[in-house]
Amino acid sequence: MTDAQETAADSPLRTTGGAPPDDVEAAPLPLLAPREGIPPVVVDDASLAEVIAAFAAGTGPVAVDAERASGYRYGQRAYLVQLRRQGAGTALIDPAACPDLSGLGQAIGGTEWVLHAATQDLPCLREIGMLPTRLFDTELAARLAGYPRVGLGAMVENVLGFVLEKGHSAVDWSTRPLPEPWLRYAALDVELLVDLRDALEKELDRQGKLEWALEEFAAIASAPPPQPRKDPWRRTSGMHKVRRRRQMAVVRELWQTRDRIAQRRDVSPGKVLGDAAIIEAALAIPPNVHALSALSGFGNRMGRRQLEQWQAAVDRARALPEAELPQPGQQVAGPPPPRAWADKNPLAAARLTAARSAVSALAERLNLPQENLITPDTVRRVCWQPPAQTDETTVASALLGYGARSWQIELVTPALVAAMTIKRV
Repeated sequence: MTDAQETAADSPLRTTGGAPPDDVEAAPLPLLAPREGIPPVVVDDASLAEVIAAFAAGTGPVAVDAERASGYRYGQRAYLVQLRRQGAGTALIDPAACPDLSGLGQAIGGTEWVLHAATQDLPCLREIGMLPTRLFDTELAARLAGYPRVGLGAMVENVLGFVLEKGHSAVDWSTRPLPEPWLRYAALDVELLVDLRDALEKELDRQGKLEWALEEFAAIASAPPPQPRKDPWRRTSGMHKVRRRRQMAVVRELWQTRDRIAQRRDVSPGKVLGDAAIIEAALAIPPNVHALSALSGFGNRMGRRQLEQWQAAVDRARALPEAELPQPGQQVAGPPPPRAWADKNPLAAARLTAARSAVSALAERLNLPQENLITPDTVRRVCWQPPAQTDETTVASALLGYGARSWQIELVTPALVAAMTIKRV
């Protein structure tokens, strides 16, 4: 054990998971290594079986984290899964070598999982057979408790008094073998998650917000898998510059070609062709490879064969009949953008202004972010098309229909009723 480990292990923060005594001004301690060292990465069925048995026999919540290779690989797959549980220690599992972790998921499925920013990790964990029935999200708990900085490093430092190294968060986790400093970083991410969970639970209980948090966690755990986004090419960065339908067709063809190539090569789409280059080509609609090569993003480092495949996509868009060109704007269910309300429905615009003000004041009084008190989209929908009879019962029913939780409905309904009783002008 290193000197730093001994210092950390002897700290009252380490053993209690609480804050230092009120009369002690403790400097944050650097957390340099896991208390039991870095475990070997699990890469075979026999080692995985040992981990499953150990975690099934452990006690208390399970800290869970996952590392992806965003910006390097196609999709959002997990390339390392980290877990920690009392009695089992820490485990690091390579999902590339052990792609089916359903046995582990079943072994700890009924246990509370502790994650930081759970909605970021749950999709990739679901892909490998891991999904909790109960969870505690330390980032969301921190938001509800009113902490201004809710990243894991900030929370561990501010609440537990330890400094976590965060230098490897954006590395390529598909690298094999994973360097030891990266593995140390990954193990430390789950080292204090349960301690942080316990401290935040106490703070939420002190503020009278624990039941709110539990409702939020239950909603996350029971949420269905997200549906694929319709027309994802419309989210190309810089799309606001593209106005003509033929240009939109170029964006679509280039985006879809890029996506197929990225998927086949298992690389991030941005490494195949940048969004800026797609927009440049859409605005110019080059008639040939020579014209395409003169555009930004299609320059000297791109070979003739690559240029020809991009020009072929442009040519397909140029050849489309008018009836097959994409329509301007994406059809979105729900109200129009708020900036258009004053012209389309002045009374709804007045309701929205009043509702936003009321929600903002309430959130400030409760010391939590407005978007956690009630989602902006829910407020817009209720204000755009309020119940015919506006009272607390009907507004509460509308909020429930839009997915608001009971604690949100109880707090927000009176404010929204007041906002929506604005008289017609």
